[in-house]
Amino acid sequence: MEKLAAAFAVTLGKYVSKEAVVFIISMIPILELRGGLIVSKLLEVPITTAIPLCIIGNIIPIPFILLFIKQIFKWMKKIRLFRGLVEKLEQKAMGKSDNIKKYEFWGLVLFVGIPLPGTGAWTGSLIAALLDIDFKKAVLAELLGIAIATVIMSIFSYGLLGALL
Repeated sequence: MEKLAAAFAVTLGKYVSKEAVVFIISMIPILELRGGLIVSKLLEVPITTAIPLCIIGNIIPIPFILLFIKQIFKWMKKIRLFRGLVEKLEQKAMGKSDNIKKYEFWGLVLFVGIPLPGTGAWTGSLIAALLDIDFKKAVLAELLGIAIATVIMSIFSYGLLGALL
């Protein structure tokens, strides 16, 4: 993830400030807050600036995914070109949904909060939408998950990674 985040940072950094790079990376699927905090350390953005940028950037897509992804997927499935992609995304998301189905709120909190490949707010929102989890419950669970991920990734990025750089 570090290499991918760094590549985005170099490319975006030609056009916008380093703070904007951190914010944008935090909104991108796969990278999200985790990539944003790694990049913020690499770009020497102070942690007090980086954390709010990453959290806000990671939160912005959540309500749109929860509210609109099912309708967008339904529309995309009507177009043969996108049908396979959408079905693959749905299968991949639902393949990771067992603990969320079983523990719902706390399962979603941990899914978003534990920084492992394939987890995070984007995938958590997709799974919550596909499972028809109550909007308010899903948003609260994802906010708690983002808080957990922020603590873990801040320690990793500014603590462990910071000691190596």
